[in-house]
Amino acid sequence: MPAPFHRPVRRPPETFDNLLGSHDPAEQTRMAHATASALLARVRADDSGVSAERLVAYAQEHGIAEIAELWAKSPAVSLPGALWRLYLLQAAIHTDAELAALLHERGRIELPSVDALVAGAPVPAGPEELVALIDTILHGAFSGDFAVALERAAAFCRVQASGATHLADDYEPTEPERASSLTTRAARLSSYAQELSASASAWRDGSLN
Repeated sequence: MPAPFHRPVRRPPETFDNLLGSHDPAEQTRMAHATASALLARVRADDSGVSAERLVAYAQEHGIAEIAELWAKSPAVSLPGALWRLYLLQAAIHTDAELAALLHERGRIELPSVDALVAGAPVPAGPEELVALIDTILHGAFSGDFAVALERAAAFCRVQASGATHLADDYEPTEPERASSLTTRAARLSSYAQELSASASAWRDGSLN
């Protein structure tokens, strides 16, 4: 069984920056890809599932900033870029699960596609169910079929984006600022959906690195 994960040692910012080659974009990209590949391989080698459980819980326990330092600047369609987007989705749902549930239900009703079924949320899906769903998707990325997990996440984003778009239309006459915020959220989720779908295809043909 692989050795248990330990929280990274805190270093002064300049030391950490140097470690990741922050002054050399090419080196930073190389390190991001290397850490993502090594992490995924290590977790998949742990048949007990303990490592995957720890990684799913990691952002909630330690914050997402440490993950951002590694992967946030990576290309969208890359292994570190895909993992970063999965963690961002998890953080967003955990932060405001009630809004996520509202968007999901509206999107499920309005979106003429099978995306809600692909994402896999129960009907109806409340805040607790949405939190469990995004954790399950992230867990699947570490211990199941990686492409399937990315496709589920992409479908989830499309449902959320549809819900945000329709709610924005509802709020536009009376609360334009809230409508604008929802429109921005919908655009971001739509981009994530496209990027995660592209990453799933790249994973299947062996070009995601």
